[in-house]
Amino acid sequence: MKLHVIKIGGNIIDNPDALNSFLTNFALIPGYKILVHGGGKIATQMAKNLGIETQMVDGRRVTDEKSLQIVTMVYAGWINKSIVAKLQSKKCNALGLTGPDGGLIKAKKRNSIPIDFGFVGDIVGLNAKGMNDLLHIGFSPIFAPITADDEGQLLNTNADTLAQSIAIGLSSDFDVDLVYCFEKRGVLKEPTDDNSVITRINETSYAALKKEGIVTEGMIPKLENALLAISKGVKLVRLCHADDLNDASQGTQIKA
Repeated sequence: MKLHVIKIGGNIIDNPDALNSFLTNFALIPGYKILVHGGGKIATQMAKNLGIETQMVDGRRVTDEKSLQIVTMVYAGWINKSIVAKLQSKKCNALGLTGPDGGLIKAKKRNSIPIDFGFVGDIVGLNAKGMNDLLHIGFSPIFAPITADDEGQLLNTNADTLAQSIAIGLSSDFDVDLVYCFEKRGVLKEPTDDNSVITRINETSYAALKKEGIVTEGMIPKLENALLAISKGVKLVRLCHADDLNDASQGTQIKA
């Protein structure tokens, strides 16, 4: 059985037309599918509106108590339910979820050494049976990147990592395709040239691209998540533009 796990980037969520186009394409995917979304820019703007400063370290959000309240409201509330409503209007039986719902995803607070990211969660477990049940009764789960630990403490989790963990966790039950959709045509050799897509990347070429400075910043965790997913049994991982979601020939494929 085929399962598509799709992660959508924040720049698409920020653009209503791009988001609507993507969701139309997502709704057209046949069979089982799961969507994972972030939404950092909206959360940052909400924090600014409330007079709360957003702290970033190496491109990652530091989540203090007030920031946690904001990202939970924005990710699990406004963004998640807006996406679910739009998908339902497109005849996709979407179900909005976070990690604690149904005990589907377990996390623990990240160690504060060497950097204290605050209430940030690393995934430690996944309820594959619960996700299977939802898929088999006809739901398409839509996950916001909010998790919780065993004590019930809510945590902010990286959406790329969440998508990877879901893909790996369900790879023994499905042939899983993991697709990271964002605003670029794939991993680009020249950042400003959409025609410079690197069509295939493996561990060796990734190390070389990183050393040469071609792969930097936010693309590093994306590719590391993708390579780990392939090594753990995910059938295919692809990074592509949202418009190319349903065209497997487009974007960058990650190989073992």
